[in-house]
Amino acid sequence: MTEILFAQKLRLELLWWLLTALLVVLIMAPIYLYTEGYPFWRINIIYIVTFITVVRHLFLLPTTFLATIQWLKVALIFLSIPAIFMLVQEMNRFQVFLDYNEPEKLVGLMPIDTLRAMVKYVRSEIILFGVGSVISLVVLPFRMIRSVWRYRNTGKP
Repeated sequence: MTEILFAQKLRLELLWWLLTALLVVLIMAPIYLYTEGYPFWRINIIYIVTFITVVRHLFLLPTTFLATIQWLKVALIFLSIPAIFMLVQEMNRFQVFLDYNEPEKLVGLMPIDTLRAMVKYVRSEIILFGVGSVISLVVLPFRMIRSVWRYRNTGKP
């Protein structure tokens, strides 16, 4: 029985990572196709992956490998704190970049209408996933504490 459950959780985890990769590609495709020298590739992808993964663990924790691994949940409680600070710092760096540089520096040279649309898309997208990932990481330790407590007292994740 546990081998079947393990195989199902493994397939589900792989499916989630494939869906996350597909979403990253779909969200980043306009930036890749229409911009030159976009300076925030890495943090943008980190924001998207963090948001999707952490929200998935917040709502679907019993269906993940993490459900019964108590030491990893405790580690995530403490790892989320520096992750929050790093993501907020990168969001600040993005905002400072927008404040002190012209839009062409963000997306490259292009016609003015396309430039405005791309700057609006990039700004909206990075703020959505940046703020979403920070908020979800703030909630994550409380969810992990609840899960550890519930697992110790009732045996359920």
